[in-house]
Amino acid sequence: MKKNIIYALVIIITIACSTSQEGTTLSENGNNEAGNWSIPIAEVKDGGPGKDGIPSIDNPKFLNINQIDFLSDDDLIVGIVNGNVVRAYPHPILDWHEVLNDEVNGEFVTINYCPLTGTAFGWKSKVNDTKTTFGVSGLLYNANLILYDRNTGSNWSQMKLECVNGQLIGDRPELVNIIETNWKTWKALYPNSEVLSTDTGFSRNYNNYPYGPYRTSNTYFIFQPAIFNDALPNKERVYAIIDKNESKIYQFTSFENGNVIKDSFNSIEHLVVGNQNLIKAFKLSGEYANLTFSYDFNDSESFFKDNEGNKWSVFGEAIEGPRTGEKLTAVKSVVSYWFAIATFYPDPEIYNP
Repeated sequence: MKKNIIYALVIIITIACSTSQEGTTLSENGNNEAGNWSIPIAEVKDGGPGKDGIPSIDNPKFLNINQIDFLSDDDLIVGIVNGNVVRAYPHPILDWHEVLNDEVNGEFVTINYCPLTGTAFGWKSKVNDTKTTFGVSGLLYNANLILYDRNTGSNWSQMKLECVNGQLIGDRPELVNIIETNWKTWKALYPNSEVLSTDTGFSRNYNNYPYGPYRTSNTYFIFQPAIFNDALPNKERVYAIIDKNESKIYQFTSFENGNVIKDSFNSIEHLVVGNQNLIKAFKLSGEYANLTFSYDFNDSESFFKDNEGNKWSVFGEAIEGPRTGEKLTAVKSVVSYWFAIATFYPDPEIYNP
């Protein structure tokens, strides 16, 4: 046990975002980066490793599910489906790299994950309609990842979903539909999925989580966010719908054993469906608003169904029934540690059953 603790501490020092509790700001380092910032520069922290010090994965390799031996059922993954391409990106790899640039069914996509805020997004790898790749800038805002694009060097705040510094300041990425769930659930949903291989080209021990007690301790922070909200435990994982500068969150405890909720947020009707391992939300408008949905996950691709006899995937596509091929509109959303969503979208509304 003592050796494991020492090893974890060494990892934190060498690859984590900082060797100190607070880190230093850009101005303290005498490094203000080029141009203006749309966020307070005093709250932009220098993470320590520098630009690309945490290396992105730019040439990902994939294996079939039956070739994967490094994941346990409770390990989290980020999943994507595009046409006939189904892929999973495991947290144990993303913890070490944070940014992955991929081509999925002809579409260039950047999967980005911040282990300090527990947040994952997928967005198209382009700026100004030009293909690019993204990397880890080495900077953080409110403990959250700042990416940079390699075409212009502009800096992008992951959780603000916005370019906050550089030539493209004010631009927003075009999101792609992803989910986050555990390995057991993903295998049941998509048994023929491809899975990111540990053959990344980098020497990392993907069997070890590099941040020690971070994800289980509500009081341990490597970087402090600007504000805290004590409505929920800091590191509780919640599902958040994001609308402009506001958010509404749903706790996984509201979906134990499966649940479907029709709910309104900012005058928009939503369908929120999930279980204790996975939540996904869609906008309900037009004829879809009149359907009655129910949870329908039995270890297959079908995740919910409706009163017309349609079965729907977790990505909101009708895979069986009279509406086969139709798609619900996924909302802008993310799974996040409570403290992070409450920092970027202050005083979020909490769903109360």
